[in-house]
Amino acid sequence: MPLEEQLNYYFFDKSILRRSLTTKAHALEQQQQGQPCDDQQAYCVLGDAILKTVLTELLIRMGYQTRGDITETKKALESEATLAKIATDIGVSSVIKLGIGEKQQKAYENSRVLAETLEALIGAIYFDGGFQAARQAVRHLFRAAFPEEL
Repeated sequence: MPLEEQLNYYFFDKSILRRSLTTKAHALEQQQQGQPCDDQQAYCVLGDAILKTVLTELLIRMGYQTRGDITETKKALESEATLAKIATDIGVSSVIKLGIGEKQQKAYENSRVLAETLEALIGAIYFDGGFQAARQAVRHLFRAAFPEEL
């Protein structure tokens, strides 16, 4: 899958990847049709926590030492706009599983939807491959912000 190439991570369990790309609306529609389907929400929470941890670590390794400097820089890196841009750049909008109404509203272009899906992908990587795999994926996704030697 091209998305896995862009993430620089290949899932052992593809169902985890599928779940991370499934919005709540899509999952509800599937459930209403009698199909079991889990959404990305739990992975979003996990991915957000991992993202905060890894970005904080990388900023400290770059030399940021004060709480204010770390927090301000991390806030910019994990902003909805930044996450949505990364998600767009790696092709999330073409593979996200949306509900019918979301498709009509072009939710694949919505920055909140894209940002949450990127967080869900990070959480899914952690769930599938552990912390080191998730750290490497975050490092890869944010490579423009951090020098290679970190």
